[in-house]
Amino acid sequence: MNKSIRASLVIVLIVFQQSLSAQLAPGIKRILFLGNSITWAGNYANYVEAYVNVQYPGAQLAFINLGLPSETVSGLSEPGHAGGAFPRPDLHERLARVLEQTKPDLVFACYGMNDGIYLPLHKDRFQKFKDGINWLHNEVEKTGARIIHLTPPDYDEVRGKSVAYAAVLDSYADWLLGMKRQLRWEVIDIHYPMKKYLLAHRKVDEQFHLDGFALAQDGVHPGETGHWIIARQILAYLGFKEIERSAGIIESLKQMKNAPQYVKLVSERQNLMRDAWLTATKHLRPGLPVGLPLIEAQSKWAGLQQRIDSLINPR
Repeated sequence: MNKSIRASLVIVLIVFQQSLSAQLAPGIKRILFLGNSITWAGNYANYVEAYVNVQYPGAQLAFINLGLPSETVSGLSEPGHAGGAFPRPDLHERLARVLEQTKPDLVFACYGMNDGIYLPLHKDRFQKFKDGINWLHNEVEKTGARIIHLTPPDYDEVRGKSVAYAAVLDSYADWLLGMKRQLRWEVIDIHYPMKKYLLAHRKVDEQFHLDGFALAQDGVHPGETGHWIIARQILAYLGFKEIERSAGIIESLKQMKNAPQYVKLVSERQNLMRDAWLTATKHLRPGLPVGLPLIEAQSKWAGLQQRIDSLINPR
């Protein structure tokens, strides 16, 4: 090999390693997402995986989504939840199994939306949220993994109708951001970027005497745009600053010829593995799909991976 070409390849490899280290740190291979139904829906986690893997196709990173609908970290549940069918799941019940089986190097945790159980701010419920987050933080750190908290998404009272609940999530987000300043926790703010975007569009609606905009149709569960805001905040925090000007996941992957197909395959694979992992870790929430046994799911995962690789590195 020509010496100049070899030197160029060495420089490229060094830059690649330095960039990856700066964004995900050495040794991070298994990335776990914890949260409620917003995380379970998977869009933002899928977007993060899709973007990162295209930037670093040789990194062999595993992205594991174990979000659980209805879950809290506070351990609270409102009377008659789910029509009285079951109380809200509590992360305390399953976290040890999840960490033991998935063995993550990095955990993204997004709680808060359900933790105030859609009632006005109360010091006891707020304390339960703080206690739960502190417990989660410590339990993850005990394993040697890194934890990054996400502030809760914004709540839209116009769509969701729970009076004063937006202020509850403001308080929960402010507390987490305070922990970032006081204890140097890693915290990514998704709450206020979503709130800012929502309020800007509400002003447009007011100007035109319309009520047409919704970031989350039910006030809780964001649509595609909301999930992209979350993913974009995570990716920017990890150092991918160019993402801040991308309007969506497909646009961010414009260098790919078949980006829509690629994102669809990533989502299909994630949903497959999410259901398998949730079943394997024995969650207690009724009404979710039963996942395949992990061995069978991993076999299907490998087949999907080949198709994904062919799109990332077409011959």
